[in-house]
Amino acid sequence: EYITRFVAGIQQRYTQSGGVRPFGISTLIIGFDNEGLPKLYQTDPAGIYSEWKANAIGRSSKTVREFLEKNHAEGMSDKEAIKLAIRSLLEVVQTGAKNIEIAYINKAAGDIRHLEISEVERIVSEIEKEKEAEAEKKKSKKQSS
Repeated sequence: EYITRFVAGIQQRYTQSGGVRPFGISTLIIGFDNEGLPKLYQTDPAGIYSEWKANAIGRSSKTVREFLEKNHAEGMSDKEAIKLAIRSLLEVVQTGAKNIEIAYINKAAGDIRHLEISEVERIVSEIEKEKEAEAEKKKSKKQSS
């Protein structure tokens, strides 16, 4: 939270002087607190910051945020969280895996890990199969009614 407060303070300071907002962007800041719990903060150009469980910024962020609000669950594993992130991005990205980049903090190793495109493609393929199976279930339900 300290770093987030510091960044937000700088953004706010520039907003105060002459009404300019040179930062003109929101930022997402991630890390772990003193107890080892993951934290996600968002700052905006005016210097306001807030804590989130899951969030998105940028174009189509409202759609992604709504998807995350519906589907995020406490205590998700890394694998489940990554899959949820990709599923949420697929709501707004037309071209599938080729325009998705995923990075996450690996707490055990103490580093940031970037998924290879092949890993992202595999997860996208999994998600598409799940969607097809779900659509098939709905279709068969309608036919039996």
